Amino acid sequence: MALTKLERRQRIKMRIRKKISGTSTAPRMSIFRSNRQISVQIIDDINNVTLVSTSSLSKELLENKSVNKIQQASLVGKMIAQKAIEKGISEVIFDRNGFLYHGRIKSLADAAREAGLKF
Repeated sequence: MALTKLERRQRIKMRIRKKISGTSTAPRMSIFRSNRQISVQIIDDINNVTLVSTSSLSKELLENKSVNKIQQASLVGKMIAQKAIEKGISEVIFDRNGFLYHGRIKSLADAAREAGLKF
């Protein structure tokens, strides 16, 4: 029997997560994508603390109704990079959370790199 999309993503996610972990010097940047929204967290896995988070539901992005989802993801990438740099985080470990690296995930990652995050 074939896997559903959710089961396939969970397998990929577990395969990725057993190899990467965030520390206080290089925290993990975890991305979650739904059909309508995208959210990002920067997590210190050793202390089990979320250091910075943002999503497309933030007040700054809700004002822009005319942007499509890829542009929305790039704006979230810029925002997370700005917040991380303000907190003193310049290097992160990228966790795509089982999603394929294209479309909105790629757009968010590229925008975060351009704004100054290293991964």
